[in-house]
Amino acid sequence: MPVVGNCLWSASDWPPSVSTHRTMGSMFRSEEVALVQLFLPTAAAYTCVSRLGELGLVEFRDLNASVSAFQRRFVVDVRRCEELEKTFTFLQEEVRRAGLVLPPPEGRLPAPPPRDLLRIQEETERLAQELRDVRGNQQALRAQLHQLQLHAAVLGQGHGPQLAAAHTDGTSERMPLLQAPGGTHQDLRVNFVAGAVEPHKAPALERLLWRACRGFLIASFRELEQPLEHPVTGEPAMWMTFLISYWGEQIGQKIRKITDCFHCHVFPFLEQEEARRRALRQLQQQSQELQEVLGETERFLSQVLGRVLQLLPPGQVQVHKMKAVYLALNQCSVSTTHKCLIAEAWCSVRDLPALQEALRDSSTEEGVSAVAHRIPCRDMPPTLIRTNRFTASFQGIVDAYGVGRYQEVNPAPYTIITFPFLFAVMFGDVGHGLLMFLFALAMVLAENQPAVKAAQNEIWQTFFRGRYLLLLMGLFSIYTGFIYNECFSRATSIFPSGWSVAAMANQSGWSDAFLAQHAMLTLDPNVTGVFLGPYPFGIDPVWSLAANHLSFLNSFKMKMSVILGVVHMAFGVVLGIFNHVHFGQRHRLLLETLPELTFLLGLFGYLVFLVIYKWLCVSAASAASAPSILIHFINMFLFSHSPTNRPLYPRQEVVQATLVVLALAMVPILLLGTPLHLLRRHRPHLRRRPAGRQEEDKAGLLDLPDASVNGWSSDEEKAGGLDDEEEAELVPSEVLMHQAIHTIEFCLGCVSNTASYLRLWALSLAHAQLSEVLWAMVMSIGLGLGREVGVAAVVLVPIFAAFAVMTVAILLVMEGLSAFLHALRLHWVEFQNKFYSGTGYKLSPFTFAATDD
Repeated sequence: MPVVGNCLWSASDWPPSVSTHRTMGSMFRSEEVALVQLFLPTAAAYTCVSRLGELGLVEFRDLNASVSAFQRRFVVDVRRCEELEKTFTFLQEEVRRAGLVLPPPEGRLPAPPPRDLLRIQEETERLAQELRDVRGNQQALRAQLHQLQLHAAVLGQGHGPQLAAAHTDGTSERMPLLQAPGGTHQDLRVNFVAGAVEPHKAPALERLLWRACRGFLIASFRELEQPLEHPVTGEPAMWMTFLISYWGEQIGQKIRKITDCFHCHVFPFLEQEEARRRALRQLQQQSQELQEVLGETERFLSQVLGRVLQLLPPGQVQVHKMKAVYLALNQCSVSTTHKCLIAEAWCSVRDLPALQEALRDSSTEEGVSAVAHRIPCRDMPPTLIRTNRFTASFQGIVDAYGVGRYQEVNPAPYTIITFPFLFAVMFGDVGHGLLMFLFALAMVLAENQPAVKAAQNEIWQTFFRGRYLLLLMGLFSIYTGFIYNECFSRATSIFPSGWSVAAMANQSGWSDAFLAQHAMLTLDPNVTGVFLGPYPFGIDPVWSLAANHLSFLNSFKMKMSVILGVVHMAFGVVLGIFNHVHFGQRHRLLLETLPELTFLLGLFGYLVFLVIYKWLCVSAASAASAPSILIHFINMFLFSHSPTNRPLYPRQEVVQATLVVLALAMVPILLLGTPLHLLRRHRPHLRRRPAGRQEEDKAGLLDLPDASVNGWSSDEEKAGGLDDEEEAELVPSEVLMHQAIHTIEFCLGCVSNTASYLRLWALSLAHAQLSEVLWAMVMSIGLGLGREVGVAAVVLVPIFAAFAVMTVAILLVMEGLSAFLHALRLHWVEFQNKFYSGTGYKLSPFTFAATDD
C-alpha cells in the first residue's frame, strides 16, 4: 500500500490503490481507520460537508473544543435553523390539532444551498403567520358563536313564564307587607339576571347566592337538552342555564359579583315575552350568518393546512440537514489566510477513494479543489465493524458488554454460533424451540412490510430487532430437543429403542408372581439381547419410562456442561493469540498464552479427559466397580490416592502430580514473565537513546502508514501503557499491579468459571422438570377426564387453551428470558474476558441517514 504519510494529495492525484488490499469489511476484526485532514475552500465547504453527510463516510473531530458554542463561525446560521425548527414545531402541532397526518418526504432530499435558507425562512414565517391569523379568526368566531348559542338557549329554556307570573300576579306580591316609614314602594321593581354556568358549578352558585342575598331572590336552574361544542377544545359540553329575579340594587350588585367569580356567561333578559321572542329570532339569524362565515374560515384554514402539508415534510428534512452541516462546520478551524476551513476526521481506509471522489465532485462546481491527506495520530482510532440485518443483533450483544478496541478480535462471528447453542442447551425442547422458530420466521418474512417497521411498541421493537437471533435460538433448541428426546416434555420414538424388555423377560424368568411382587423392574445390559446398541440420535426414549431417568440425565448434563465450558474458555484463550500476533506482542505468546493454556488444560482439560476416557473405556460389565472421577480429581490436588477407588489407567498418580506441578509452575511465569521482559527491554533502550532521537522518532512517524495502528495496543495498556516505539516512562509498580490482577483473575476464574458453566445443567434440568410438571398438571388431567369422543372434545378445548397460554407465558417467555440472560453471562464473563477488553468506542460517522428515515 502506498504511503500517504506526510504528503498532500489533491483530489485528482489520490492514489487509486489505497484500499485495494481490502474489498469488503471483516467481521473478525474492525476495519482499518485513518485520521484524515481535509482542506475545504470556504466557497465549497458547505457543499463538501453536505455531500459527506449523504455518504456517511467520516466522523469529524472537534478542533474548536476550547471555543464556546456562541463564539463559533457559523453560530448565526445554526440559530436561524433552530428558529426554523421552532416554527416547524408550531406548524406540526397545528397539523396534529387538525387531525391530519404528515406524509413522508418523497425521495432523498439534499441539504439546500445556503442562499435558499432565507427563502425557506420567509415562506415558513409567512405561512405560519397566516395560519396564526386564520386560527385566531376561527377561535374568535367560535367563541362568538358559542356566546350566541348560549344566549339563545337561555332565552329559549322557558324560565320566563314562571317568573313572569310571579312578577305580574297582583300587587300583593309586588308590594311589601309593611310600609316603610319613608313612603310607598311605587318605584320598587323586579330585576332579572340570566346566564349559563358549567353544571358542576351550579349547586355551589345556588347556595352562595341564597346565603349572600339572604333569600331576597328567586333562582331557576335548568340543564340544556343538547350539549354545545366547546369553542376551544371542540368537544361537546353540557351547560346549566339560570334566571335570577331580585329586588334592590345592592342585591343586584352582589349577584353580579358572585356570577363573575364563577365565570358565568351573563346575558340581558327582557321582561316581555314578545320582546324575548324577537330577540331569540334575531340571535338565531346571527348564529346562522356566523356559521356561514365560520364555514368559509374553516375552508380557508384547510387550504392553508394543505400548503403546510406540502411544505413541512421536505422543509423539516432540509433544515435538519442544513443545521447538521453547520454544526459540522463549527468543528472546523479556519486557516491563517481565511480562504479555507481545516477539518480532521476519522475515515475507514476502505472508504478513502470514495471520500476523495466526493470531495472532487463537490468542489469542482465552485472552481476550486478540496484537498485531503492522511496524517499520523497517537490517539486510539474508533472501531468500525460493518453489520447487516443478520449480524446486527449478535454484534449488539457484544457491544452491550463494551465496544472493542481498535482492531481487537471481534467475538461476534463466533457468538453467532455459540450463543444460540448455549441457549439451546438450557432450553432444549423440540416443541418449545419450534414455536420460537416459527415466531421468529414470521418476523423475518414480514420484515420489509412498512406496518411492521413502523410499530411503536417497545417490546415488539426489541423482539423485531433480534428476530434473526431468535430464529437461530429456536433452530438450535429444536436440535438439542432431539438430543434430549423431549417434545413438550414427552419422549418420541423416531428410531427403535436400543433396549429389549422381551429379551430380559425371557432370560430372567419373570413369572406372574414375580411381576406382582415387584413394581419396579431392572433391565440388565449384561444379559444377552437386552442392550442392542446405542440409540442412533439423542437419548433413548426408554429412559423416559425409567425410575432413574432424572439421575441419568443429571450425570449426562453435568458432564456435558463441564466439557462445553472448558472448550469454550480454551477457545477464548486461543483467540487471544490473534491479538498478540496482530499487535506485535509475540513475547506474550510464551509469557501469557502458553501458561494460561497449560494451567487451564492441565487441570480442567484433564478433567474433561477423565470424563471422555471413562465413557469410552468403562463397559457395562465393569460399570459396578468403575472408579469415581470426582474422587480422582480431589486426590489429584491432595497428591494422594484412595485404596477403594481404583485408577482409570496405569501410572495415573504420576501423570496427575506432574500436571498439578506444571500448572502451579505456570503461575509465577504468568505473574512475572511479562513485567520482567518489559523491564529488560526498556532499560537498554533508555541507555542507548541519543539526544536527538525525539526528533527522529517524530519524523519517522510521518513515514509510517500504520503509525496510528502500531502506536498502542490493548496488551500494552495492560502493561502500563508502554509502547515499542515510544520513550514513555515505564512504571514497574503499575506493570506488576496490572499483571498481578490479570494473573489472579485468570487463575481463580478458571475455577469459578468452570463451575459457572454448570448453570447449563441446572437450567436444562429446571426447564425439563417445569415442562413435565405443566404437562402432568394440565394436559394429563384433561386427557383422563373424558373417554367418549364428544366429551373429550368439549373438555380438551379449555384445557388445551390453558396449557397453550401457560406454555407461552411460563416456558417460552419466562424460561426463555432466563436462559437468554444466563447465556449472555457465559459469553460476557466466562468467554470474552479471556481475550476481549471492550474499552474502545464506535465510529459515529456524520450522516443524514437518521434524518432521511
